[in-house]
Amino acid sequence: MTDHDVVVATTPTNVHDDDGRLDQSIAEELVARARSEGIDLVGPGGLLGDLTKQILETGLEVEMDEHLGYTKHDSAGRNGGNSRNGTRSKTVITEVGPVDIDVPRDRDSSFEPATVKKRQRRLNGVDAMVISLMAKGLTTGEVQAHLAETYGTDVSRETISKITDRVLEDLAEWQNRPLDRVYPVVFIDAIVVKIRDGQVANRPVYTAIGVTVEGQRDILGLWVGTGGEGAKYWLQVLTEVKNRGVEDACIVVCDGLKGLPESIEATWPLAVIQTCVLHLIRNTFRLASRRDWDAMAKDLRPVYTAVNEADAQGRLDEFHDNWGDRYPAIRTLWSNAWSEFVPFLDYSPEIRRVIYSTNAIESLNARFRRATRARGHFPNEQAAMKCLYMVVRSLDPTGTGQERWMNRWKPALNAFAITFQGRLF
Repeated sequence: MTDHDVVVATTPTNVHDDDGRLDQSIAEELVARARSEGIDLVGPGGLLGDLTKQILETGLEVEMDEHLGYTKHDSAGRNGGNSRNGTRSKTVITEVGPVDIDVPRDRDSSFEPATVKKRQRRLNGVDAMVISLMAKGLTTGEVQAHLAETYGTDVSRETISKITDRVLEDLAEWQNRPLDRVYPVVFIDAIVVKIRDGQVANRPVYTAIGVTVEGQRDILGLWVGTGGEGAKYWLQVLTEVKNRGVEDACIVVCDGLKGLPESIEATWPLAVIQTCVLHLIRNTFRLASRRDWDAMAKDLRPVYTAVNEADAQGRLDEFHDNWGDRYPAIRTLWSNAWSEFVPFLDYSPEIRRVIYSTNAIESLNARFRRATRARGHFPNEQAAMKCLYMVVRSLDPTGTGQERWMNRWKPALNAFAITFQGRLF
């Protein structure tokens, strides 16, 4: 028995606190003993590696006991047919680095362990780690270097690609899953990624996020189009969403793409089409000198906080009186967007806060861009979809973002239920 074995063997049986976590005093004792004996916590020969080895081997021995029906060295196993047949060495890659373990064998080779499966060379946590790193924008080469530097683990680029390829089956299932009957709000937008199709070209990726009646933000799907973003392709996307069960959407928030309102109306005739107010304000600033932004923002605020359309029109006229001569294109911008802007003014402050901007989808697009930027371009459409789906899988791992959103949702839900009576429930 090694010194490391003694450290673990003298650990009390009750190692968890009332919350099911490792007791703090036990952890402190293990760390103190490791330090007193000059043992590193991580890395080759480190405490965590040795603990992982013993835990895995203990789990395998317990499985073997259950498989054979008796414990090791028990006389009940004598002349009982199948029995233990020694062990074989195996190296598995874990979250703390490579760990050498001894896997028990039986004479008729019928033992099928679950702790570490036959021919398994990586624990599931390693695969999850690789997918998480790729979702954060690292390339296969950068993931390979990170694993080698941090964990002393040599994982080839081919292996990393095979690990990430496993998400493709999940992607197909996710992309075709049934959706809710109605969404109070649906946000739609598109980003551009570079994909090689004979030659590298910019391709739009269409994204839709629905807010459920329960207040959850549900990414409805991802679709790679051709050419530039177009209303005709949006009609295909929205039709697919409808075919997956979405019979109604109360409000659809979008940018000012020409022809998009008609595509939305063809899919959900009762939907209110709302231009993203924040997009409209940003486009206003793009037409103006930076030095005027602060003053213009102050003059614009009364427009989008007005109590009704008449009040907003009056405030907009005042805005144009101040800025129209200097920036005539802004007058045209607001005139063209007015019919899609004014529905915003009919709603209570609770609904206005939800539909004021497409921040929910813009933050998702920001994550998409961070993941795609390092790659330059993708070899094909499937590679692009795989990368973006890994980002979707890695969103809000603790659930705190979703919880904050849902906590603020109830007042808005009450307002939606009154405004769109009979459509939500």
